[in-house]
Amino acid sequence: MLKFWDSKADAVVKGDNLREISPIQEEIYEDEQGITHLVFSKQMFDNPRYKIPENDLQLFKKFLDGGSRSYPSDGNIPLDVVATEARIIINEIMDITSNLKHEFYEEACDAMKNGGYGIVRGCVKIYLEKYTTRDWRRKRFTDDIDFWIFELRLFEHILKKSGWKKNPDTKEWEKQVDWIDYDTNNKKSGILIASNDLDQRMSFGNGSYLDGSDLKSIFKKKIKRGHDVDLSDVINVAMLQNNPDRRETDVWQNAWESIEESANTRDSRIISNLISLCRYAYAIADYIERVGNSIRKYNRLIFNKNEYSNSELKRLCRYSPHWMGYFINNGAEATRSMIYNFLIEQQHLRQKYANNLKNFADSVLKLLNSKVKHADVQFEIN
Repeated sequence: MLKFWDSKADAVVKGDNLREISPIQEEIYEDEQGITHLVFSKQMFDNPRYKIPENDLQLFKKFLDGGSRSYPSDGNIPLDVVATEARIIINEIMDITSNLKHEFYEEACDAMKNGGYGIVRGCVKIYLEKYTTRDWRRKRFTDDIDFWIFELRLFEHILKKSGWKKNPDTKEWEKQVDWIDYDTNNKKSGILIASNDLDQRMSFGNGSYLDGSDLKSIFKKKIKRGHDVDLSDVINVAMLQNNPDRRETDVWQNAWESIEESANTRDSRIISNLISLCRYAYAIADYIERVGNSIRKYNRLIFNKNEYSNSELKRLCRYSPHWMGYFINNGAEATRSMIYNFLIEQQHLRQKYANNLKNFADSVLKLLNSKVKHADVQFEIN
């Protein structure tokens, strides 16, 4: 049988070959039409810091405590913090567009022609545009901001003004940022890097080029590279944007085109990455559905003071300034009711997200199979 995909792929960094993409040998079969069915198992991302509880009660408690799922990341600085730094730079450039006499007025206007978020890429762009859930935005980490800005003199001017320094050894722009770790209540620091992705505009024969800063271009790169963090980001966007119950947005339609265009290449690594995308998406959809069921089962537990004393309730509020402010201003009992209403909303949202994700995985798998149909092969995920 011909091999259409890479059985090994990179999971974390280029060349690691840590991800294995092999069908379940015992379940491979050939049907009456002579089509070979290759059956793959569903798969969750490897996360040594989080073990999924088998008990629904513990799963509910994990969710309420803000830790029901972690996301693959490519750094250590909370995306909340990174996005704030990106906004500072965007706002500085926006301010220049209001000053006709500024040295960089024309460059600033040109940079802002596609809106403020048009000059950023990657996970920061996904964050700022709110293409994903708040849960992803709160739990995603990174160490750099990917910019997409042609006005290089303006770019360096703003970085210097905003406290960035150029590392003489690496030639990268760096800035130390600080934040509070809500789990430990300790102050943490990290070095943030600002990079300009214009260097990747040209293709050097291997398809590793960037077209722009829109979601379609971001997806294209992530599907091509296919690291865990890339596939996770695509899945979390699809979870919110791939909603069959509403009219498809232009942004999502264009993003889907990047998946179609990638599949059309029939590149063995891309096929491998799309198989993995489906395996992860189906598994995560099952998990999200289970979280929703656990919330439905135990949502009234928030009123149980043996389980959630007033001090424990306050601890639960630590992640959200809104919740903490509500607790301080309205007291424990009102906060219990507020959280209960939140849980009712979330139990429905989890089912919706699961349905969106299953629908997305179905579409990707159907697309993938259409590209190998000529070889009498069909991929399945069980």
